[in-house]
Amino acid sequence: MISIQNLSVEFSAKSLFDNISYVINPKDRIALVGKNGAGKSTMLKIIAGLQKPTGGNVAVPQGVTVGYLPQQMETSDSTTLIEEVRKAFSHIDGMKQELERMTEELGSRTDYESESYQALIERMTALTDRIAMEDSDNREAEMEKTLTGLGFLRTDFMRPTAEFSGGWRMRIELAKLLLTRPDVLLLDEPTNHLDIESIQWLEQFLTTKAKAVVLVSHDRAFIDNVTNRTIEISLGKIYDYAVKYTRFVELRKERVEQQMRAYLNQQKQIQDTEDFIERFRYKATKSVQVQSRIKQLAKIERIEVDEVDTSRLNLRFPPAPRSGDYPVIADNVGKRYGDLQVFDGATFTIKRGEKVAFVGKNGEGKSTLVKCIMGEIPFTGSLKIGHNVKIGYFAQNQASMLDGELTVFDTIDRVAVGDIRTRIRDILGAFMFGGEASDKKVKVLSGGEKTRLAMIRLLLEPVNLLILDEPTNHLDMSTKDILKQAIKDFNGTVIVVSHDREFLDGLVEKVYEFGGGKVRECLGGIYEFLEKKKIDSLAELERNRPSAAAAPREAVPEKSAPVLGEKPVQSKLTYAEQKEREKLIRKARKKVADCEAEISRLEAEVAVLEEKMSSGEYDEQVYADHAAAQKRLDNAMSLWELASMELESYSD
Repeated sequence: MISIQNLSVEFSAKSLFDNISYVINPKDRIALVGKNGAGKSTMLKIIAGLQKPTGGNVAVPQGVTVGYLPQQMETSDSTTLIEEVRKAFSHIDGMKQELERMTEELGSRTDYESESYQALIERMTALTDRIAMEDSDNREAEMEKTLTGLGFLRTDFMRPTAEFSGGWRMRIELAKLLLTRPDVLLLDEPTNHLDIESIQWLEQFLTTKAKAVVLVSHDRAFIDNVTNRTIEISLGKIYDYAVKYTRFVELRKERVEQQMRAYLNQQKQIQDTEDFIERFRYKATKSVQVQSRIKQLAKIERIEVDEVDTSRLNLRFPPAPRSGDYPVIADNVGKRYGDLQVFDGATFTIKRGEKVAFVGKNGEGKSTLVKCIMGEIPFTGSLKIGHNVKIGYFAQNQASMLDGELTVFDTIDRVAVGDIRTRIRDILGAFMFGGEASDKKVKVLSGGEKTRLAMIRLLLEPVNLLILDEPTNHLDMSTKDILKQAIKDFNGTVIVVSHDREFLDGLVEKVYEFGGGKVRECLGGIYEFLEKKKIDSLAELERNRPSAAAAPREAVPEKSAPVLGEKPVQSKLTYAEQKEREKLIRKARKKVADCEAEISRLEAEVAVLEEKMSSGEYDEQVYADHAAAQKRLDNAMSLWELASMELESYSD
C-alpha cells in the first residue's frame, strides 16, 4: 500500500537512515522500535509527508489516506469538545459540497459525447462511492463511543477545549484521528496521555477496526497486544520481523549473537591478513602475494554489530535513610476544586519499604493526591508524613521544566551541592551523557534523554520515599527495564503513578484505584487488580443482563415467590458466554487453591520462627525474619480473601 524506497536521511553529515526500503501492507500493524534517537519519530514524519528525506522517496498511492498523531502538537481553543471532534468529518462535508457543484455543472452541460463529460461522470461516480463508504448515519453515536472509550464523560462534551489539560487535548486529537478512519494510522507514543482503561479500549479499537497501523510506543504490553510485525531501526538500517515484539526480542538476541560470531571471525581474518602483509611487505619474492592480500583487505565489507554502543545506564538509588514505620498515613483526605469534588474519604496507610501504585482514569485525583502528600496544595482531612521521611519527587512534567538553553552539564551543576559537584561528569556518564553529550543543549535532547536528565536530580541526595509520577513517559524499553530494577532494589518506600502495566507488573505489591471520587485499596500486583476489575464488571453485567426475548405477555406464567434457600434462576447465557464463565470459574478456583497452599507454607514458616523465638535466645535476625514472614502471610490472607470473593461472585 505504501512503499518506502531507498530512504536516506542525514543530519549534520551524520547518517540517520542509510538506503532503507520496506512496504506497509493493508492490515499491517507495525511496531517501530529502536533506541532513543534512532529515528523512529523522524520515520513517521517522513511517511506522513511532514519531512523530506535526503534521498529516496515514499510512494503513497492515490486515494490512500494517512493519519498522523505526533508526540506534541499545537491545538486550538475556539470550540467545545464535541464541535472540535465533529471536525473529523469535515472532509466528508467538503466532498458533499464538491459533489453538489459537479451535479450543477452536469445539469448545465449538453456535450454528452465529449471526453470531458465522460470524465466528469467518472469523477462523480468515484466521489459518490467514497462518500457512501466514509459517511455514516450514526456519526454522533460513533463520536460518543470514541470519546467515552478515551475517558471523556458525556458531561464533558459541551465544555470548551480550553478547559482541558494538554494530555486531554491530545486525546481529543486522537479521537478525531480515529474517527477519520485513515487507511494508514501513524501513532507516536499514543499511550503517554492515556490511563489503563483507555489504553485497553485503544488496543481493542486498533485490533478490530483500524486498517494499517504504524506505531512508536515504549509500552511493551500495548505493542504486544496490538502489533503483528516489528521493524527495528538500528545503526541506520532496518530489520523487519513478521512477529510480535516479545518474539522479536528473542530473534534479535539470536541475530546479535550471530553478528558477533561473524564479527569475531572477520576480525581474526583481518588480523591474519594484516600480519601476513607486515611480515612479508619487504620481501621481493612475496610481493605478488602481499599486493593480493592488500587488495583482499580493501574489499572486505566490515561487519557491524548492532549493539556497538555498549554504554549502559547505571541507575542505582542511594541507600534510603531509615524512616518511621509508616511514611504516609491518610485519614479521610479529600480535595475539592470549586464545585468539583476530586476525591473524598481517602483513608490508607503506607508502610515503610512498601512499593505501591496509584492507578485510575486521568482526572480522578492521582497526581492531586501526590501534591497533597508533597504539601503543595491544601486539602481536607488528615495526612501525616512519618518520622524522618525524606521525599524524592519526580513530577509528570519534570522533563518539560528543564531550561532548554542550558547544557546538560550546567543543568546538573546548578543543583548539585558539596562533594557531588566533583563527580558530575561521572554521574552524567553513568546516564549515557558522557563526553560531548554533556555539552549538548537541553533543547536538542529527545524526550527520553530529557527524562533521564530530570531523573538525575533524584540521585543528588539520599531519600527514603520516592514518588514517581509517570516516570516512564518517553523512556525506551531497555531504560524502563533498568529503572524498574533500580526501584526494585531501592530499600525505601515507593509510590508510582503509572499507566504502564508491564512496568508495574512485579514491581508493586499494592494498588490504590482512583475513581468515582473514592480511593480503593487492592492488595496484590497490577494484573491481579485488573483481573479483579474484569471479573467484577462481568458479574455486574450478568446481574443486570436482560432476560432472553420473552413470549407475548399473556403466554408468560406468573412467577411464584422463591422458596427460602433456593437460588433464583439465572438468565440463560449464550454458549460463548457460558464457556467464558466456566473458564473464569476454573481460574478463580485455581487461584483460591494456590492462595491456600501459600498460606499453609507461610504458616509453617512462621511457626518455625516462633519456635526459635520462644527458645529464649535473642537473635535480632530471627525477629526480622518473623516480621517479614508475618507480613507475607497477611498479604497471602488478603489475596485469598479476594480470590474467594471472586469465586463466590459466580454463585450469586
